[in-house]
Amino acid sequence: MSTTIESTVDFQPIKQASRDALRLSNETINQVLLAVADAAVANTETMLAENQRDLDRMDPANPKYDRLRLTAARIEAIAQDMRNVASLPSPLGKTLDEKIRPNGLRLVKKSVPLGVIGVIYEARPNVTFDVFSLCLKAGNVSVLKGGSDAEYSNLAIANIIKNELEVVGVNSHLMNLLPASREATHELLNAVDAVDVIIPRGSQNLIDYVRENAKVPVIETGAGIVHTYFDISGDLEKGRDIIFNAKTRRVSVCNALDCLIVHQERLQDLPALTQELASKQVKIYADELSYTMLSGDYPDELLQPAFPDHFGTEFLSHRMAIKTVANLDEALDHIAQYSSKHSEAVVAEDEAVLQSFMQSVDAAAVYANTSTAYTDGAEFGMGAEIGISTQKLHARGPMALPELTSYKWLIYGDGQVRD
Repeated sequence: MSTTIESTVDFQPIKQASRDALRLSNETINQVLLAVADAAVANTETMLAENQRDLDRMDPANPKYDRLRLTAARIEAIAQDMRNVASLPSPLGKTLDEKIRPNGLRLVKKSVPLGVIGVIYEARPNVTFDVFSLCLKAGNVSVLKGGSDAEYSNLAIANIIKNELEVVGVNSHLMNLLPASREATHELLNAVDAVDVIIPRGSQNLIDYVRENAKVPVIETGAGIVHTYFDISGDLEKGRDIIFNAKTRRVSVCNALDCLIVHQERLQDLPALTQELASKQVKIYADELSYTMLSGDYPDELLQPAFPDHFGTEFLSHRMAIKTVANLDEALDHIAQYSSKHSEAVVAEDEAVLQSFMQSVDAAAVYANTSTAYTDGAEFGMGAEIGISTQKLHARGPMALPELTSYKWLIYGDGQVRD
């Protein structure tokens, strides 16, 4: 298997592949997905070897290291996600609306693919599989622009996918991996005649760059500055478990906890709320009141005073900020100032607090008494997801198969002409 990536992007075969995708049956799509899933597992050693070449170029202390790393277990999970996508109903051809006008015209609103979807992402080679599988299931062509950090991993994955497309006998340009260069990024952002939408996945800097430079429409996903507010009415045991899970389950993901907000009347419970975090070596940047409360209880080497820039930071590592507030309104103000509108949570037993928080917080996913770790397409029952949209147009929250479609109107007449 070999894939040649040209230095200049040729979008013509990609446009043709988009037309070919419209004629694929759901059965053929599922055949491809299952074949790629099996091939991924069969080629585990090859992928791990190429992934190690990428890992060798990165400092293990880099927050991206865990995102970049593949393991046999992760590859098996990726394959299972693709099998799950194959098992899901097709989102295409669904009748979304139907009406008959007084003049006899029958109007039918049907779901259709978006077309060609460009995805720009950083050091997450699993995204290559995820995006391909979801795009194909929804009848779309994927144009992938991975970062240089994952170049060897992505090339190995692209080889596997393209080989299986050829084996099944469908257009191999249904998936396209662009060179890991700035020039390729520029070409993709300006491919207005070939690409229908671009989805950036990664840091806020990446998302900002794409939004500011793209001529192709953009759906923003990825960056998560995540808060959990522990209210005066919060249950201590629930809060401890939720905070620990949201922060440490996987620190490099966008739904990991970045800032714990604590009601000042519950500061005495802060040592108990954070005790388990020390076992994972979580470094805490605490404001004045919470620093005083934690001093002597939380390990000195893991406790530091918070500075203004610690708030509004997506840490992507074993680090977390703590903010003390006098009431719910102050918590809501802090979230409104620093949130990236991704995932926010409250721990409270007061029903009025829960209702106010859920109604007032402007985010794609708002949680009551549970961990923000659940912001994930699979956990929402959607299979895998292409990203977490933090905007309000077209899609919001986990973007799965329905969000990778648009619609068109089909109008059936019998000779009618307009006056």
